[in-house]
Amino acid sequence: MQEENQSPETPAAQRVIKKYPNRRLYDTSTSTYITLIEVKELVMGGETVVVRDAKSGEDLTRSILLQIILEEEAGGAPMFSEAVLANIIRFYGNAMQGFMGSYLEKNIQAFTDLQSKMADQAKGFTPEMWTQFMSPQSPIYKGMMGNYMEQSQTMFQQMQEQMQKQTEQMLGAFGIKR
Repeated sequence: MQEENQSPETPAAQRVIKKYPNRRLYDTSTSTYITLIEVKELVMGGETVVVRDAKSGEDLTRSILLQIILEEEAGGAPMFSEAVLANIIRFYGNAMQGFMGSYLEKNIQAFTDLQSKMADQAKGFTPEMWTQFMSPQSPIYKGMMGNYMEQSQTMFQQMQEQMQKQTEQMLGAFGIKR
């Protein structure tokens, strides 16, 4: 028999949250109502969270995550400048929309991996050692940032190659050869 908090398309590793019409969020793992702040804490803790409409089963995860981002941006120190947000908006409906989403996702993952490596290497550092470690002249820092920049450049080149292939296919469909 299948547990209530799992559907055939929901792996066990996901934390299922049900959203009720009264806007309340119900964590099926703990059988308790939770707040948006608690959903944020789950995400910050590395949990894979899926939010579903309690009646229809519709996946609401993206809208809940966007709501968390909106609240974070509104209160305190925003991560995105107005220029960045305007540029993101400009990609919607643009032929580059799919490429940009993939590019940002891969870059953020590479940056997260870099941050994790830096944290692992800096465990037990004193404030003086941390300052030295984070110095742009530090060989470790240079090496890690160099790797990150290489990964970012490779991802951008892959995106350009993908765009070129799609353009050639599209032009080929119209009988235009390069």
